[in-house]
Amino acid sequence: MSVRRDIVGIGSPEALAAAMRDAQYIASEPLATAMYLGLALGKPILLEGAPGVGKTEAAKALAGVFGRQAIRLQCYEGIDAAAALYEWDYPRQMLALRQSPETDLYGERFLQERPLLAALRNPTRTLLLIDEIDRSDQEFEAFLLEFLSDFSISIPEHGTVRAAEPPIVVLTSNRTRDLHEALRRRCVYHWIDYPSPELEADIVLMRASSVARATAEAVVASVGLMRAEPLAKPPGVAETVEWAEAATLLNDQGAPWPEAFRRAIGVALKDHDDLGYLESRLTELLPGEAA
Repeated sequence: MSVRRDIVGIGSPEALAAAMRDAQYIASEPLATAMYLGLALGKPILLEGAPGVGKTEAAKALAGVFGRQAIRLQCYEGIDAAAALYEWDYPRQMLALRQSPETDLYGERFLQERPLLAALRNPTRTLLLIDEIDRSDQEFEAFLLEFLSDFSISIPEHGTVRAAEPPIVVLTSNRTRDLHEALRRRCVYHWIDYPSPELEADIVLMRASSVARATAEAVVASVGLMRAEPLAKPPGVAETVEWAEAATLLNDQGAPWPEAFRRAIGVALKDHDDLGYLESRLTELLPGEAA
């Protein structure tokens, strides 16, 4: 496998991590290495992890590093090739046909691009984000496997569209089901775990400039306790940032710290059953004084 030489200005995983930090994302050394190798080898990057650990944000930051547009394909149960590739604008086709029987019904103006086709046509200006691939069914995964093999599609009425070079592709999975081994083999894989308390506090400070370090550390410690509970929807990194920011806002308006954290709890916990489960012990899980 040949190594790509067009990763302008990014000569190592460390350089990529620094560039992603400039794009407001703190990448661990293993994550930066996996992403760098995916870029260098021209392979898709598969990021797995629990919801809220920053998989999608990592892909968006990577797009920002290279000045590319992130084209997102959000997967869901029942998604099919038409939703991912292209569709014909049938209403416009019928209207044009009534106006002129000689109309080329399969001309460019009637072709509606979906994320995969858009990425094939603009491989040097886009990053293709295939988000939550585990939500799709196995038939779509098999179709996607074929797409990732040669980065081309055949449109019967229009011809074959092939990428001039492999686009940057990032797939994410919450691991609600196991992905096929054939798909995994085609990717550079990395599991993103919740960050360490020190790293998560740094993320809070980077994303929420109004938050003091003591507040960030207190919120991170409390969120860590909540994640150890059997919650349906444990707080992700984004919730940590938002809770620290929301509590700081309430404190600035006069609410004392413990009360500010309690009143802003809906920013961290967003499930009624989780709130009910922790209700009797919420006081001991909330951050105390912060400055």
